[in-house]
Amino acid sequence: MTVTKEAQHTLVVLLGPTGVGKTELSLLLAKTLHTDIISADSRQLYASLPIGTAAPTAEQMRQVRHHMVGTLQLSDYYSAACYEADVLKLLEEQIFSNTPVALLTGGSMMYIDAVCKGIDDIPTIDADTRQHFLQRYEEQGLEPLRAELKLLDPTYYATVDLMNPKRVIHALEVCYVSGKPYSSFCKQQPKPRPFRIVKIGLTRPREELYERINQRVDEMMRLGLEAEARRVYPQRHLNALNTVGYKELFRYFAGEWPLSFALDKIKQNSRIYARKQMTWFKRDTSIAWFHPNQTAEILSHLQNQIKLT
Repeated sequence: MTVTKEAQHTLVVLLGPTGVGKTELSLLLAKTLHTDIISADSRQLYASLPIGTAAPTAEQMRQVRHHMVGTLQLSDYYSAACYEADVLKLLEEQIFSNTPVALLTGGSMMYIDAVCKGIDDIPTIDADTRQHFLQRYEEQGLEPLRAELKLLDPTYYATVDLMNPKRVIHALEVCYVSGKPYSSFCKQQPKPRPFRIVKIGLTRPREELYERINQRVDEMMRLGLEAEARRVYPQRHLNALNTVGYKELFRYFAGEWPLSFALDKIKQNSRIYARKQMTWFKRDTSIAWFHPNQTAEILSHLQNQIKLT
C-alpha cells in the first residue's frame, strides 16, 4: 500500500490509553505508509526512563525510524509548547519533505492537542522564576502554592488538577511573569495547520485493558524497572520523575511501603491514568475508534481518508 503523489500532507494520529496496544500497530502503520513514527509520550522524551515509559526498543527503532524518544535529560525543562514547536519543525523540515504522510502516536493528551490544535500564546518563563517556584515546592510542599493560585487565579484553580504540581506551579509562574491570571491566556482557539489530521483511537473493554496494564507492570519489573528507578532515585525531586511507576517505587526505597504494595499501587495508578486518558479523548468527536485487532478496518479507514493505492 502506497500513498499517491496527489495526496495532501496528512498527519495520522494514533492515540489511546496506556497499555492498549499502540506500539505494535504504529509499527505496522508506519511500514504500510512508508513513514517515520513521532512519539507523543511526554515521558519517553527522557533518555533515562526506557523501561518505565515503555519506550520503543532498539529492535523496534531499527525497523522504523522514531522521533521524540530519548532526547532529553531528566533535568531539562520541557513543555507542551516546546513539543508543539519541535514537532511542527520536524514535520515541515524533515518528514513532509520526504513523504506526504506522517504518523504521530502516543497517549499524552496535552502533547497531542498541542500539535493538532496549538498551545495558547503563554509567556515564556525565565530560569530564575522557574527556580524560585521549584525551590518553594521543595521546601513548602504543594498546599501553599495551591492557596496562592486560588488567590491569583480562582478561575483556573477551579478546573486544574490540584494534585499535579507541574500544572499548579506553571500557572503561578505565568501569573508572576505576566501580571495576569493564567486563565486569561487559555482561550483554546484551535490554530490552523498546513496539513490534514486523521485521528485513530484504540480502545478495549475495560477489564481487558486493565489486565493488559497489570501484565505490563509485571513485565516492566522483569525487564529491570526497579533497577532503573534506583538509578534515578537521587533525582526524585525532578518533575520528570513525578510519574506512575517511579513515584511508587521511590516510596518503597524510602521504606514507606513494601514492594508488593508499591507494585499494586503502580497498577492501580496506571488504571486510573488510563481512565483519565479515555475521558479526555472521548471529548474529541473527530477520533475514529477501533479495537487494536481491527487491523483491516483501520487500514480501510485510512484508505478512505488518504489517497492510498
